[in-house]
Amino acid sequence: MSRGAGVKIAAVIVDDEELARAILREYLAAHPDIEIVAECANGFEAVKAVSELAPDLLFLDIQMPKLNGFEVLELVGPGPAVIFITAYDQYALRAFEVHAVDYLLKPFTPERLAEALERVRQRMERNEASPVPALVKQARASGKPVERVLVKDGSRVHVIPVEKIDYIEAQDDYVGIKAGGKEYLKQDRMAELESLLPPERFIRIHRSYILNIDRLMRLEPYAKDSRVAILADGTQLPVSRAGYAKLKPLL
Repeated sequence: MSRGAGVKIAAVIVDDEELARAILREYLAAHPDIEIVAECANGFEAVKAVSELAPDLLFLDIQMPKLNGFEVLELVGPGPAVIFITAYDQYALRAFEVHAVDYLLKPFTPERLAEALERVRQRMERNEASPVPALVKQARASGKPVERVLVKDGSRVHVIPVEKIDYIEAQDDYVGIKAGGKEYLKQDRMAELESLLPPERFIRIHRSYILNIDRLMRLEPYAKDSRVAILADGTQLPVSRAGYAKLKPLL
């Protein structure tokens, strides 16, 4: 649906530097159609603000402590339009240009901000799909295994270090992450999550299970050509023939 004249664009500013937020706020004062509905100093505040306020636009810093900008977008999904705020060098900025994502390279001018805002307005007017999900997917597929898994629970975020994960179970459109006696549901595909985990530690033992092999106590026969993995806490998980072939060299 196109935006009519006089309709405000609800915006959230996310930057861990107070001065950077103040400068952006000052520059945005020249754009009466932009209404700042929240300012966030870190990624956790950003996820909460987006969940509760459903803004039209995010001004999102990338390099932040706790959660970086890409992790924030992984958690909030493709809803709002995004203008990235970054100190990345020109080489790294090629990814933004390839995906036609709006960005502001620090330090930026009021004129540069105006250009980015105009592109966002035009994209909203044409109801164009956001190019951000493709960029986030590229960022996830960097080739370096993740050290933590993020799970959104309402407006809360659980940060699970991979070494704390016992196993992961496929559950329809979700994965169930079992860690420390608790289960966390994350909307993700098993294959994609598997590709992000350290391969020397996490093995796909069955089409529905990924096991942290540090938790494996022993394997036992279960039926013809199948086995069951016994975990340190007594949990039993099925092991397929393909899964056993992966586990065997490690036993």
